[in-house]
Amino acid sequence: MISGGLGDIGRAMSVAFAKQGAAIALCGETPGTAASTFLSELEKFTTSCSYTSVDVADAKAVQQWIELVEKKQGVPTIIIANAATVTLARIHELTADQWSREIQVNLNGAFYMAQMATARMLHHKQPGRVVFVGSWAAYTPHTHIPAYCVSKAGMRMLCKCMALELAPHNILVNEIAPGYVEAGLSARVWEKDPELSKEALRKVPVHKLISPEAVAAQVIQLCHPNNEHMTGSTLLMDGGLSLLS
Repeated sequence: MISGGLGDIGRAMSVAFAKQGAAIALCGETPGTAASTFLSELEKFTTSCSYTSVDVADAKAVQQWIELVEKKQGVPTIIIANAATVTLARIHELTADQWSREIQVNLNGAFYMAQMATARMLHHKQPGRVVFVGSWAAYTPHTHIPAYCVSKAGMRMLCKCMALELAPHNILVNEIAPGYVEAGLSARVWEKDPELSKEALRKVPVHKLISPEAVAAQVIQLCHPNNEHMTGSTLLMDGGLSLLS
């Protein structure tokens, strides 16, 4: 199960898991008709894939999605909490609604999905994997995205709390924290102003931006059966950005 499944990172993860033979259940806020072309692409690699329009900030909607997936595709055992939103605004520019929405989607939505899906794993005594898609911004304050930073910092502690509680049940919970990814809002901003992309590149010690496929490859590793011990950890893939702060 992957939330934010039609975003750049969501699509890359979907393809990567489908190539491993996994059944894929995606959700997002866009209408289901928008997913038909992408689902056709996934069907080249897996015989089971679906998309449901879900607002992850709505706990009831998330619960209904999980029940639907279990009924049609089986008990989900790999959960990727990827849905996120970001508002470019400083502290005194943020409205109450903007702040609330970002926390509801980025943090509450991740909690609802992980809590409800792992409850089904426990019910069926199934082992599993949970990956939260976080950000290096949880480590480093940014004046232009404070709500995003706070939501991702909260996600980091949620990961640790869930990992501790679920470890005895062989449900491993980890987080991946990318730096500058050529995807989503960043990609759109950089496309409009290539100089900002060059500036971002100069800031990264390895002088490389991250592709969605690179993020997906690391998520696959966290969910691989060979990973039997890593839980409650954050896989920081920021090209050294956090070393400078």
